[in-house]
Amino acid sequence: MKRAILVLLLVACICTEGSAQTAGTPAQSGFWDGIKAAIQKNLGRPYVWGATGAKSFDCSGFIWRVMYENGILMKRTTARKFYMTLPKAAEADRTSFGTLVFFDDLKHVGIIDDATAFYHAQVSIGTNRSNMTPFWRQKIYGYRKLPVPQTTTDEK
Repeated sequence: MKRAILVLLLVACICTEGSAQTAGTPAQSGFWDGIKAAIQKNLGRPYVWGATGAKSFDCSGFIWRVMYENGILMKRTTARKFYMTLPKAAEADRTSFGTLVFFDDLKHVGIIDDATAFYHAQVSIGTNRSNMTPFWRQKIYGYRKLPVPQTTTDEK
């Protein structure tokens, strides 16, 4: 029963995402500011396989924590399951802040900062901002979008 409710909530988030306000609106700007703050707060933590914070992370645990701290409630999962669950990112969104980038046959995931860098939990370094070097670019598998919560103009 809990799984069915979670699936329904996830589907609702994905279905309403297309009608969500753009990132330039005040409500959405606040959401993206929260994503950035959660990333910044959790940088510099060591890598520990299977960890979701607050003292250590693996790559999907880092993504889960950033989502969780911003009201995106999903069961803790792997990079592969995030890829299979979240909506595909349009070509134009691939270098936009907040887009998830997947590497190495879905074994690794990060969050795009801009066209030149991304955030992730790296085995040898921990949570950090890495440049999108040729090493990383050749490992890219694909991109997905975070399910942005829909806001209404009636909220006060």
